[in-house]
Amino acid sequence: MTTTLTTPLYYVNDRPHLGSTYTTLACDAIARHRRLRGESVLFITGCDEHGLKIQRTAEAAGLTPQAHCDRVSAQYRDLWRRWQIGHDRFIRTTDPRHAAIVAQFFERVRASGDVVEGRQQGWYCVACEEFKDDPHEADDPECPIHRRPLEWRDELNLFFRLSRYQSAIEELVARPGFIAPASRRREVENFVASGLRDFSISRVDLPWGIAVPGYPGHTFYVWFDALLGYISALLEPEDPADLDRAVVRGWPASLHVIGKDILRFHAVFWPAMLLSAGLPLPERVFGHGFLTREGQKMGKSLGNVLDPERLLDLCGRDAVRWYLLRDIPFGDDGDFQQQRFVDLVNNDLANTIGNLLNRTSSMARKWFEASVPPAGDAAELRHPLAQLAQEADALYDAAMQSLDFRAAAEAALQLAISANGFLNDQAPWKAMKREGMAGPVGADLYAVLEATRRVAVLLAPLLPDLSARMLQQLGQEPLSSGPGEDGNGSRWQDARGWGRLAVGAPLPPPEPVMQRLELDGPL
Repeated sequence: MTTTLTTPLYYVNDRPHLGSTYTTLACDAIARHRRLRGESVLFITGCDEHGLKIQRTAEAAGLTPQAHCDRVSAQYRDLWRRWQIGHDRFIRTTDPRHAAIVAQFFERVRASGDVVEGRQQGWYCVACEEFKDDPHEADDPECPIHRRPLEWRDELNLFFRLSRYQSAIEELVARPGFIAPASRRREVENFVASGLRDFSISRVDLPWGIAVPGYPGHTFYVWFDALLGYISALLEPEDPADLDRAVVRGWPASLHVIGKDILRFHAVFWPAMLLSAGLPLPERVFGHGFLTREGQKMGKSLGNVLDPERLLDLCGRDAVRWYLLRDIPFGDDGDFQQQRFVDLVNNDLANTIGNLLNRTSSMARKWFEASVPPAGDAAELRHPLAQLAQEADALYDAAMQSLDFRAAAEAALQLAISANGFLNDQAPWKAMKREGMAGPVGADLYAVLEATRRVAVLLAPLLPDLSARMLQQLGQEPLSSGPGEDGNGSRWQDARGWGRLAVGAPLPPPEPVMQRLELDGPL
């Protein structure tokens, strides 16, 4: 059975930002973990490329909408490549096969009697591509999210009869686990309890969109179009544009990971559309929080936007992944604080984990012929570090299952802290000076090296680069978890056993696996 994971399809009105990078890194960690567990994974990301906002952005830049979309979607592809995001599919909603899937889906919804004509009146946010129900300022209304003036609209549109699905959606959002975290579920429950209203699924006189079959002058509302990208992305390259074929390839989605601002589209509108078309519903929708910087909302006007490319160039993949996944509770809003970022990376990765491996490997090489020392009873499960490794495994598994990256990272880090403490208590640099202590010292070093290997194994989904460097430093093969590397469950399980380091196996010359961060100024 295929596990289908999705990020949002990112709106290409502008280049990628840290928020979209955060979502995609989180999904990448989930996908890598599930592949290592032996699951067949389809990790979908991509770009949403239609709508008025894109048309206006392209016009302002002197480009055609298609040229603009080509440019920005290429930036997303390149950025995800540089971040080594292990996605399996990258869908663009300007793909002709996607347009065909949207038309087929629409015909099913229309056949269900859920498409009606009506007049749409109200205040519209072009940036959100959404009508606002209750503008805060009646005389000069603005979007509460983008702080930009709303535009009055009065036009004949096609509507989806969302109101027909009131009971079904009430039952769905109340289902345990469908919406997470719990605070997001309550938001959606309150929205649904206020009464579902039919919503517009077409626009008139907006050429940059997919034409609605049978309705000249109408193009599909961007949200009706974009959500279907999750299904059209399932098509294999050689597949025809066939809705049923796409569904068979990997629907329903196991998990949609999105920002909290688009939760109602995924947890209310999307399931109702799928019910109308007779298709299965996604199993889970997770709405995470927003990122701020030093306590302030990030924005161009404030000049405090964090550029993910600059972060990557200055700090590297491991540092940024660690901070975002280890420090921000997934689901809550998070604040990027530069000093805390530097401190966490240096203390956790360079000092605690990196230095543990470096000094232990150096001692083993010096005293035991550049190889893994004799294990003695340190290879047995009753060893204290073996017990702590098992406890870390249990905490880690539970955390990753609930998408609690912070707790998963903490489990790996605490094992490293315990191994450091054990090494300091045993003080092999002192013991080795005493006659007849080579055996006990070797066993102690073996236990610490083995605990460090287990830390590297736990880090594989969260920090694949650092994990690979650590395992190579221990003479081990990295744990591959990228696209197409499913079915590694037995190897992952074996790697989480105790005593897997072979006594006498050569240890490579130690090199720092994590450089300390030294930043000269603000990022």
